[in-house]
Amino acid sequence: MITKNTLFKLALAVAFVVISYLVFSRPTYSQSIPNIDKVGHLGSFFCLSYLSYLAFKPKWYWLSLTLASYAILIELVQSRLPYRSASVADVIADFAGIALFYFCNWAYGKYFRAAQLRED
Repeated sequence: MITKNTLFKLALAVAFVVISYLVFSRPTYSQSIPNIDKVGHLGSFFCLSYLSYLAFKPKWYWLSLTLASYAILIELVQSRLPYRSASVADVIADFAGIALFYFCNWAYGKYFRAAQLRED
């Protein structure tokens, strides 16, 4: 039987493959909105954080360290590709996506703990 945990792990693996393909392939889209790629970085790392949390429930520092390492690895590889460029702003957007996930997770927990206290 397939469990939720297995589905989250599968979704995480698919997300890593898709994101890796997108960040390492030659871009074929026009960037008509300035810095829209930063929004993509933030959203991608928010989703990776969320899926990693659901799949493994790691301590915050292990998840942050792992995804931060992946963010830096992406930029190091992009710096070596002739059709890509590395950017510190991309890494900052990746870190912001991780931090945004943890802020939302904290706020969600705080809200629902407070709501449960009022129900009793």
